[in-house]
Amino acid sequence: MRSSDYLVPARYYARIAELFAGDGLDVAALVESVGLTIESLAMPDARIRVSDVDRLLVRASEVSDRTELGFELGKRLSASSHSFVGFGMLNSRNLDQALRFEAQYFGLIMPSFRMHYASDGETGELRLTPRVAMSRITLAFHLEAIGMAAIREIDDLTGDRRPPCVLRLSIMPPPHVHLYDRVPRLRYEFGADLGPTPGVSLKLLGNPRNFPLAMADPHARGIAEARCQSMLDQVTRARAFADWVTMTLREVSGALPTLNELAATLNISPRTLNRYLAREGTTFRELAGKIQHELACERLAAGTQSVTEVAYSLGFTDSSNFARAFRERAGCSPRAYQRSKTKPQPRDAVDPSRPHD
Repeated sequence: MRSSDYLVPARYYARIAELFAGDGLDVAALVESVGLTIESLAMPDARIRVSDVDRLLVRASEVSDRTELGFELGKRLSASSHSFVGFGMLNSRNLDQALRFEAQYFGLIMPSFRMHYASDGETGELRLTPRVAMSRITLAFHLEAIGMAAIREIDDLTGDRRPPCVLRLSIMPPPHVHLYDRVPRLRYEFGADLGPTPGVSLKLLGNPRNFPLAMADPHARGIAEARCQSMLDQVTRARAFADWVTMTLREVSGALPTLNELAATLNISPRTLNRYLAREGTTFRELAGKIQHELACERLAAGTQSVTEVAYSLGFTDSSNFARAFRERAGCSPRAYQRSKTKPQPRDAVDPSRPHD
């Protein structure tokens, strides 16, 4: 299954209609323009392809100048929005147990992302990263939505007694970044270095175990866990490893992650990852070389960094090695390429019939 055909719950995207309420936008026509209907999205347990989500979000960006859709959607997603996973969270003993439950069954909430949760007894941190490849518009939408949804969930679970939090997102600051200033007890950072993959992190500056939940019911939680485990066993897992590796290499800031780092993110061995890539007709080395060259061309053409700086930014420890690798792919040196892309435009020729100033 290609990542673009990966199935995700439709119920969250049905709420896009709420986001455009009052804008005068024909949401039904928007949804139908990408081959979907509002009714089909709202059906219980309905699922849609990641490619459909991408086309919907791209189309929404074309017909509206609103950029904060992910932010606003996340604010509307309470714990109860997550079906049996939310039921299990609400019936957990404390916030720590609820977040561990969510991390264990996050594949049922948004199977195109994975969630990791850890607590050191004084703080707790959620980190979410994409499992499949997606466009930049779709990635940014989901990172904002997931980050804000996590804040809303914790507000609901604690009865608005959420401890101060630090939200970090790997994407660059959006035009609506000022909206984050309105979220109580929140510090935020865009363009954050979260390691080898793009993602979002929410750190709670307080011990999650110190926040008991009002609805705690071990029996109800056990029922929810049994149901979630049964559902999780039926979730189709992504197998488009080449798409995911390409997206991760393309979106991460700084030096490219290594094969070992990406394999660790997927909880598989480097050898297994390369075997999966081989089944798809490629290797990590081929993908990394291609993306590294594309990034080199972009950074050289921007003209804001020297050749040496570009080399170091891509993980080369020696600019001569970078020059050799670049020449093999481009047929010219990095310096020649940069000059060809950044040379000044010629001045208009002087008309000899016009008098000189």
